[in-house]
Amino acid sequence: MSIDVHAHYVPPQLIAAVRAHGADIGVRLAATPAGEALAFDYGFRVRPFFPKLIEPVAARRAWLAEQRIDHQILGTWPDIFAYGLPPQACEAWHRMLNDTLGEWCAAHAEFSWIASVPMPDAEAAARELARAVGRGAIGAIVASNVEGINLGEVPLDPFWSKAVALDVPILIHPVMSTPASRAAKFALAQIAQYTFDTTLGVGSLMFSGVLDRFPALSLVLSHGGGALPYLIGRFDLMHERMDRAAQGDVALKPPSAYARMMAYDSIVHAAKPLRFLADVVGLEQVVLGSDYSFPPADQHPLASLQAAGFSAADITAVAEGNPRRLFKRLKG
Repeated sequence: MSIDVHAHYVPPQLIAAVRAHGADIGVRLAATPAGEALAFDYGFRVRPFFPKLIEPVAARRAWLAEQRIDHQILGTWPDIFAYGLPPQACEAWHRMLNDTLGEWCAAHAEFSWIASVPMPDAEAAARELARAVGRGAIGAIVASNVEGINLGEVPLDPFWSKAVALDVPILIHPVMSTPASRAAKFALAQIAQYTFDTTLGVGSLMFSGVLDRFPALSLVLSHGGGALPYLIGRFDLMHERMDRAAQGDVALKPPSAYARMMAYDSIVHAAKPLRFLADVVGLEQVVLGSDYSFPPADQHPLASLQAAGFSAADITAVAEGNPRRLFKRLKG
């Protein structure tokens, strides 16, 4: 059984819920020349929905069958986390995101889902994680930054503690909450900005001591961990040489030790980097992913494992064994 741990979907139930009740919490549908888009009353507006993000289930099933993927774990579109909503509205918005995605997945056995949570408020995030897991979520998806603040610099211990207590993994995903002018052209946002957002967020988690305070925390890093595996030597070097007190580096171990505690999806788009990732962090920490719905998706994720020269046993581990070990609540 092949399991894709990183994919996205916006179900029709969410669009209907926004149309009916979204204005009550500051979320609206806006018409654009390229199609409908979500707009938030605090001033944030996202791109129109990508066609594959809202496609009928039959189209998604056809792609899964073509790629020989048996099960897909879905998170919502990170662009619509809307962490800038007022606290109560943000919590209500994530309840809406989770209830609609959970309802859709419950009707389609090939899919499981991971929850989104209102990250600016750690207690609210913990509450919503527990509620969503009670409704069938098998993990959570959070952004590498919270409205421009690196994830490890946000006081989130109640949320991390709840994730450990529930024994569910957290997928760390990049997001652009503010424009990045240098990445506006040449697809540099997709190529570099997003991957470095993950790198910055995870670096902050390591250096701020989150992984020391919560050693059992299960993290899955998007897009092969961004640049973290390639830069791990530089991380270690600066951990030794920086003024730790001035920089707030309270990590008890070198970053390379934490790197092997986290899991990484296989979405790196080339055979040699994928082999390098497995060599650096251990094959047991690599899981199959596609990022399906978006232009940078790996449209042939199992073929990517084969191209990297992994053995049949290795491919089985990455595509099934490792995902099942991480996502203990996975159905099927």
